[in-house]
Amino acid sequence: MLVEKNVPLQPFNTFHIVAKAHALVRIHDESDVRALLADPKWAGKSKFVLGGGSNIVLTGNVKPLVLKVEVMGCRLVRETPKFFIVEAGAGENWHDFVRWTLEAGYPGLENMALIPGTVGASPVQNIGAYGVELQDRFDSLDAIDLQTGRLFTLNAAQCAFGYRDSVFKHASAPDAEAGHQALGLKHRALILRVRFALPKPWKAVLGYADIDKKMAEQGVSQPSAQQLFDWVCAIRRAKLPDPDVIGNVGSFFKNPTVTPEQCVDIIAREPKLVHYLLADGSFKLAAGWLIDACGWRGKSVGQAGVYDKQALVLVNRGSVDGSDAATGGEVMTLARAIQTSVYERFGIRLETEPDIL
Repeated sequence: MLVEKNVPLQPFNTFHIVAKAHALVRIHDESDVRALLADPKWAGKSKFVLGGGSNIVLTGNVKPLVLKVEVMGCRLVRETPKFFIVEAGAGENWHDFVRWTLEAGYPGLENMALIPGTVGASPVQNIGAYGVELQDRFDSLDAIDLQTGRLFTLNAAQCAFGYRDSVFKHASAPDAEAGHQALGLKHRALILRVRFALPKPWKAVLGYADIDKKMAEQGVSQPSAQQLFDWVCAIRRAKLPDPDVIGNVGSFFKNPTVTPEQCVDIIAREPKLVHYLLADGSFKLAAGWLIDACGWRGKSVGQAGVYDKQALVLVNRGSVDGSDAATGGEVMTLARAIQTSVYERFGIRLETEPDIL
């Protein structure tokens, strides 16, 4: 087991913020974690699990020991009458894995094409796009306890999926109502492998305006999984910056959810408000529209800016491999200014999506 010292993290975070890890170890399988926990020098040290770095904002050098997840491999685990159960190592690139499933004949993830990050991070964030969320295709995952070295498996219910949320984003805390400790696995678990249940027969998930537009343009009423994959890639590339060219972490803020009464109140003042009715009767508001309405599109703080094609995305206006990159401080100053102006105008508190480190 090799522990690297003072490792530059600019290549390992998609915002390309300049920072260093005081120490970093690459995890290829569970034995690497157990070796780490058996070493008295590292066993008790704080640890930070790093996948593709597509959902973090670094505000300084990282003092905890960075565990860079590089568990690889894709395979069909088994078939059932209703599903293909496929598995991928946590270090696999998400988009490459989606492409692999299609090439191997296991469709079902195509709506989530081109989402940045790794397979291991996908259940943490419960990623989703164009009508499909990870929880809709999830079977189970294997993880290892960073305190005990114990390997364990979780199903969907145990992952406690929510909107861009899961058990991996919360620390354990006393639950006064239930009279016991509420389960939380933040900084406690390292995901090794994730399994997906891909439906057969496959059916296209449609209903989004951008997809409908592609169908009309190409005269296709029943698109194939490959066509959906290609369309989603084209749509995302037109709307969102490539993090290899312009540093970013995708959507920086969550779309807020409000009650019907709140929605009516805002529409009375802002008739053009973009909103979506949810199954429970509440409404999801488009955070990008709220930010745009406050005049932030294209604005900057230092080298951190709001993307001119999509106000929900904050970008690094500096080079992706140079010292002129945006700092984490500039990114967060911009983010807080946006939150303040949206709250002052709409009474809505925007939550950030990425982890702030």
